[in-house]
Amino acid sequence: MHLVLSENWATLWESLADAQPLHTAVVVGTQTLTWQQLDDRASRLCAAFAANGVTPGARVAELLYNCPEYLETVFAAFKLRATPVNVNYRYLGEEIAHVLVDSGARALVFHGSLGDRLSGIRDRLPELELLVQVDDGTPLVDGAVWYHDLLAADPAPRVSRDGDDLLFLYTGGTTGRPKGVMWRHVDLFGALAFTGYLSAGLDVPDTPDDVGRVAAELNAAGRSPVNLCAPPLMHGTALFLAMSAFVMGGTVVLLGGRRFDADELWQLVRDHGVTQLSIVGDAFARPMVAALDAAPPGSNDLSSLQRIVSTGATLSADHKRSFQHHARNATIIDMIGASEGGPFAISMTAPGSEPPDTSVFMAPPNAVVLDDDTGLPAARGSGVIGMLAVTGPMPIGYHGDPARTAATFRVIDGVRYTVPGDYATIEADGTVQLLGRGSVCINTGGEKVYPEEVEVAARTHPAVLDCTVVGMPDARFGESVTLVASRAEGTSVSDVDVFEHVRGLLAAYKVPRRIVWVDAVYRSPSGKADYGWARDQTAVT
Repeated sequence: MHLVLSENWATLWESLADAQPLHTAVVVGTQTLTWQQLDDRASRLCAAFAANGVTPGARVAELLYNCPEYLETVFAAFKLRATPVNVNYRYLGEEIAHVLVDSGARALVFHGSLGDRLSGIRDRLPELELLVQVDDGTPLVDGAVWYHDLLAADPAPRVSRDGDDLLFLYTGGTTGRPKGVMWRHVDLFGALAFTGYLSAGLDVPDTPDDVGRVAAELNAAGRSPVNLCAPPLMHGTALFLAMSAFVMGGTVVLLGGRRFDADELWQLVRDHGVTQLSIVGDAFARPMVAALDAAPPGSNDLSSLQRIVSTGATLSADHKRSFQHHARNATIIDMIGASEGGPFAISMTAPGSEPPDTSVFMAPPNAVVLDDDTGLPAARGSGVIGMLAVTGPMPIGYHGDPARTAATFRVIDGVRYTVPGDYATIEADGTVQLLGRGSVCINTGGEKVYPEEVEVAARTHPAVLDCTVVGMPDARFGESVTLVASRAEGTSVSDVDVFEHVRGLLAAYKVPRRIVWVDAVYRSPSGKADYGWARDQTAVT
């Protein structure tokens, strides 16, 4: 695969602005930005950052809801050769402090309504020198400057850059503190080439100018994607798929509300002729399907949808069938991915075809499972359960954590693999059976139980709206399988009914021994399970 000479995302985005200045780059709710506007505003912000002491290599953190300013800030950081850092807007003071201290953030761009979370942590952030507040109706935080005032700066001139510049992507931290994954621009471009050029049967361009030319040609031919990212931009799925759509000459559409609203999503699909919909598993699919089912017949024209892409969490076969019923022209692409790279496996369901069983995928040629006993790749068809791993473009590691870097990015016989921790088997024909994340694996009576497998089975019961599975201390078995679940509206079900349902699908030792019913299962804004929260629920009931 050829890679462009610069491989720097600022230079690539500048080439897009030159090639199609009046093309709509971003839609956020009711707001739109052309490439000319995005480039101009990012250039002014870049100059203002530099005037306020932000230097190449400095970290620029974003504590923002979905908004045009998020992408402008990322673009401005790229232009300056600084490093963007995502911060989860659900985090409170201690969690925000962890990310800002760990990353060494020099600047923070934040929505005013989130500013109160900074009040108790400012004295612990000596490296944070610039606070930039995006106006959302909240008074200016003490010591901050207005974002819109910075845009009065003259645009920064373009400079030479290379692919060694960095982007930090902090993981969700559902089983521990967030970790900063360090992506070089060159590696991220290579990783995203799969979801862009290669999946469309195109050669990867050789120069930044070629990136702009190809984008304009695809757009003129009506082949550019209009990609609606359902998760928020602070999640890697949304930001990375947005970046992939950009270089294909596409438009990125984002929800404007601060809470996920399935009705808003489908309205944006209709209004903007969305061709690709990007989600994170059942947590998004469930309310989306419910909104479609509740709509009057004939009111949802989804004929523009060509692809529904899910990554980062389980997308069940039942929800794939529901999407097929409503969006009959769409191919459903279900990928196993992670902040650390991928895809590790892919499931594609063509229009009119039967979806494969949930958690069944196909392995790409560069995927293996690593045998726990030997640490080596196992032969396909050997039946070995091991951790999924892939070669190819990947991050350079975790910021400030060489031990975890060595554990996740392993060099075996001279080949570097990324190994986030998902367990699976790979059959001789490449079929992957995903079992779940090893870090939350339950050992009950000497048997290993992977939560995702039990969660998928339990959610097939019509009365189980959502659930997570954790292992709790057990005097006899070491750990017992415990289900934390919420009921579907208007249903009632006994624990025994759920136990028997799961028993009909899985081995007896995998059946939950206890259910903790909650009003709603907590998930991150990206739709990922929070196993720490689930364990806390078992302790209070």
